[in-house]
Amino acid sequence: MVTAYHIVAVFAALWIGFSGYSLFAKRQFVVAPLEQYRVPRSWWNWLALAKSAGALGLIVGLFVPAIGVAAAVGLILYFLGAAATTVRARSYRTTVYPLLYLAPAAATLVLQLGG
Repeated sequence: MVTAYHIVAVFAALWIGFSGYSLFAKRQFVVAPLEQYRVPRSWWNWLALAKSAGALGLIVGLFVPAIGVAAAVGLILYFLGAAATTVRARSYRTTVYPLLYLAPAAATLVLQLGG
């Protein structure tokens, strides 16, 4: 169980961290949906920082469990908010994307609390 937790936590951190980096770098595949959903540009760096901090928290959580739990919970809430944003924008076909990021964050939390 511990090995599975480590693998999933590192995978989640890398994937979510890449998403944070992509938003900081204003990559088109991340920016275009935010523009479509009418997320204010003034929020973009804060959103990128939240993703990046959550990813870093998952890594720190390998050594300090309370940080990992807090990071996973924060990321779950972040991606639930992102999914709600897609629904609010009536972009139902893209709602799956935030849920794909939410899943490894939730799995990390489950494995950490279960282990």
